[in-house]
Amino acid sequence: MIKAGIVGGTGYTGIELLRLLSQHPQVELTAITSRQEAGKAVSAMFPSLRGRVSLAFSHPDKAPLAGCDVVFFATPNGVAMGEARALVDAGVRIVDISADFRIKDVAEWERWYKVKHAAPELVAQAVYGLCEVNRDQIRGARLVANPGCYPTAVQLGLLPLIEAGAVDFDHLIADAKSGVSGAGRKLEQNLMYAEASDNFAAYGVGGHRHWPEIRQGLAQAAGREVGLVFIPHLTPMIRGIHATLYGRITKEMDFQALFEARYAKEPFVDVMPAGSHPDTRSTRAANVCRIAVHRPPEHGGTQGQRRDTLVVLSVIDNLMKGASGQAVQNMNLMFGLPEIAGLEQAAVVP
Repeated sequence: MIKAGIVGGTGYTGIELLRLLSQHPQVELTAITSRQEAGKAVSAMFPSLRGRVSLAFSHPDKAPLAGCDVVFFATPNGVAMGEARALVDAGVRIVDISADFRIKDVAEWERWYKVKHAAPELVAQAVYGLCEVNRDQIRGARLVANPGCYPTAVQLGLLPLIEAGAVDFDHLIADAKSGVSGAGRKLEQNLMYAEASDNFAAYGVGGHRHWPEIRQGLAQAAGREVGLVFIPHLTPMIRGIHATLYGRITKEMDFQALFEARYAKEPFVDVMPAGSHPDTRSTRAANVCRIAVHRPPEHGGTQGQRRDTLVVLSVIDNLMKGASGQAVQNMNLMFGLPEIAGLEQAAVVP
């Protein structure tokens, strides 16, 4: 059995990790930390886990994390980078769900996150945990940087086109919407029910922290820098991300066949039939990305006219494939388990 610890077990990603790991056939939960809730039974805070998780929260300074095989950091940005070195030196493998190790250019990371990086030497060692791209490197990794939610949906939606050189690399557009759980479990006015419900708004138009992460992944696939406009929006739902992606076609091909071939062997990417419109509900509580490819008509839709814009719809649950589900997928790879272990849940409807 894999002995697993979670640092930060009271946020939304921590709760989701508890749910997934408590039913994983090869995992023994060993430690769950929380400074504020130390000593409190997990099931007292989360009754949904009664009968599944018998542990109490531990203070981070007293938790037996060094005795774990793997530790997940489900913490705000800036925590993992201060604690990862000691665990790595103790032989513990790490999956960091925060953004501390995602961006390889440390100076770029510091510009976006406004703090000095505490462990820049570990950034080079970290493997970016987008399993559909870095599967082989993840298997041997000591430290995995779990991708962000928006970056997962956007990269999976655009990668086949980038890899095939089928679109203009300089003019990519990602128009993405997220449920409020993507902001974390915290008290902020714009996340209150009366503020977020029955409302819809863009944010971060002048710059969002996930933008350099997305560009980094796409640039790696392209072999050069890419031009990307990324606009996130907050929607009045709890969980889910819907990314509408636009690219200017530069090479004609069967785009449906391209996506189907690229993801044919991927257990958690579902390329839907031509003309489909995946919705967020179809991914709720499931570790899956559903993708549909469209080529809409232009200038009135005359059949004979050239249509040079491709539209890709990419949908995930931000707490699953966009966070904790993908973290467990990474753990499975790191320990040589079947990639689908503990992640075969169907989406929850309604």
